[in-house]
Amino acid sequence: MTKTEHSAAGRGAAAAVGVASFLGGLATGYRLFARRWCLSWGATEEEVRRRMPGDDLLLLPDMLSTRAITIEADPAAVWPWLVQFGPGRGGIYSYDWIDRLLGVDVHSARSILPQFQDLAVGDVVTVNSDGTPSRVAVLEPERALVFRTDDGNWIWEFGLYPCPEGTRLVSRNRIATPGASAVVRLFNTFFLEPGSLVMEQKMLRGIKERAEAHHLAEPVRIASKTP
Repeated sequence: MTKTEHSAAGRGAAAAVGVASFLGGLATGYRLFARRWCLSWGATEEEVRRRMPGDDLLLLPDMLSTRAITIEADPAAVWPWLVQFGPGRGGIYSYDWIDRLLGVDVHSARSILPQFQDLAVGDVVTVNSDGTPSRVAVLEPERALVFRTDDGNWIWEFGLYPCPEGTRLVSRNRIATPGASAVVRLFNTFFLEPGSLVMEQKMLRGIKERAEAHHLAEPVRIASKTP
């Protein structure tokens, strides 16, 4: 090896070490400082610890997130938007164009759709991009809605909790990845988790926006006085 070749090889090795160190630092920083925020965006400590309907369907998930938002409307005003949730139904209320790029034909409604309000336990509602069927596992009107994939590896829980401002909408994902390689698990941690925050944050805000706007648009009912 000539002196020039040796110098070039040294620079290449140094660059590789630098990139590896940067990526390692980024990964460490995410785990130490950003991951908890990413997985619990908007949720209080109590909400993260709270048991929710559906928790018992997957006791030891590989991935667990609990995210939440305050909606200035009562649970009855939020519930219809959850009941019609899903592709081919009322939509996902997130970035539709991203979902369509992922192969999910979704168009999020801006109004309550009566034809999708009669949801029942056992109904199929496919909510993920790979087309794995999901079914309604728990349905407690104006309180809880839980979806479970047929393979049992993904539980998506929604809870409605009254609060002074109106309603706390809590969304929890419990995901198992049996047989996943180390590379897949790393991808899930550093790409899927932040990506899910982007989509779910938009979804929660989308439900909030719709429920509040519809709630405000409802006519005020004034009880008539008895003569």
